[in-house]
Amino acid sequence: MINSVNIVITEVKIDFIKPQEGIVAFASVVINDAVCLSSIAIHKKLSSEGYRITYPSKGKFNIFHPINKEVGSAIEQAILTKLNEVMNRVYDRYDNANNSCR
Repeated sequence: MINSVNIVITEVKIDFIKPQEGIVAFASVVINDAVCLSSIAIHKKLSSEGYRITYPSKGKFNIFHPINKEVGSAIEQAILTKLNEVMNRVYDRYDNANNSCR
């Protein structure tokens, strides 16, 4: 049994898809340069601004998921931070392209 919950998210990758059923992208994270968790869905929230994540499942069975709040929060924060970074770069490129045409 490992007693320490010393988690470091060392990599986050976002893959955008054509939105369907609220899902806009999938994320993968690497934890402690040792474990990759992939197919984490990023959903647009229905009732408010922002995004939420869900972990992969097969029917009623979860493939994987965090079992404590600290790890779940760390993963969610890393994914949403990366999502915002990527989206801001896209918006900046769009703004720069439109400004050059004026």
